[in-house]
Amino acid sequence: MKIKAPIKFFAGRASHYLAEKITKSYGTELGRTSVLEYSDGEFQPFFEESVRGCLVFIVQSTFPPSDNLMELLLLIDAAKRASAYQVVAVMPYMGLARQDRKDRPRCSIGAKLSADLLTAAGANRIMTMDLHADQIQGFFNVPVDHLYGSTLFIPYIKSLELENLVIAAPDMGGTKRANAYARFLNCEMVICYKMRKKANVVEEIRVIGDVKNKNIVIVDDMIDTAGTVCLAAKLMMEEGAKSIRVVCTHPVLSGPAYERIEKSPITELCVTDSIPLRGQSEKIKVISIADFFADVINKVYKYKSISNSFLE
Repeated sequence: MKIKAPIKFFAGRASHYLAEKITKSYGTELGRTSVLEYSDGEFQPFFEESVRGCLVFIVQSTFPPSDNLMELLLLIDAAKRASAYQVVAVMPYMGLARQDRKDRPRCSIGAKLSADLLTAAGANRIMTMDLHADQIQGFFNVPVDHLYGSTLFIPYIKSLELENLVIAAPDMGGTKRANAYARFLNCEMVICYKMRKKANVVEEIRVIGDVKNKNIVIVDDMIDTAGTVCLAAKLMMEEGAKSIRVVCTHPVLSGPAYERIEKSPITELCVTDSIPLRGQSEKIKVISIADFFADVINKVYKYKSISNSFLE
């Protein structure tokens, strides 16, 4: 019989709001931490309670600024130095995940560097959601629980009871994800083909497939400036689509994203709370991942299989 270490939850400042919801769903309370800040911007997080011999879950999405990643690394290091039994880094959103390969000469692979840093800091396990590329799991030398937003979004899409439903991939890289949605929802799929001038700037976009008189749901892992998804929505409406909805796990929504979404023909943008919203919009609906993560954490803690938590 395996002896389970006591479990404790902590959070970085960027994801405190989410960690509180996860611990409430789990049926416990969030542990106490503080951050010592120096006048030059340097900071030192520390635990205000003992973690000796505990299985410690630290919740922190690592979206910009880079201080969020650094704070997670420091918390992991502090837990290991305080004799925690094991440390699990819970990153609903993993920053730098778009840097998963060398797509030009003399560039870094930020996702691999982040993985190395988390492992070096002392993380024994990683829990994350909808990585930008599945192969990032292989960058880690520790177990990775890679959860999927489809577990939450597919039931929601079903609840809309849309006729002539079609799932759309916003780019060629999203075809695998879109195909999984289409398979579970038993509907057709279309693909948007785009060409970029540079990062965050789309030069041209085309739709491969029939969208006339269809209710379209575009699925993606993240939306940054919303340029691609808004151009795709406009093009599909011009080609006769009945309505456009978007489901996206990580609402990065930087720069002109909110303005573009408001002006676009998108009826609704459904996102999770993996990242706090930067602004407000009546078009944006938020589905919380707290219950989902609490359930998976409970299964991990009790050595139960989490395979039935995946729809993709």
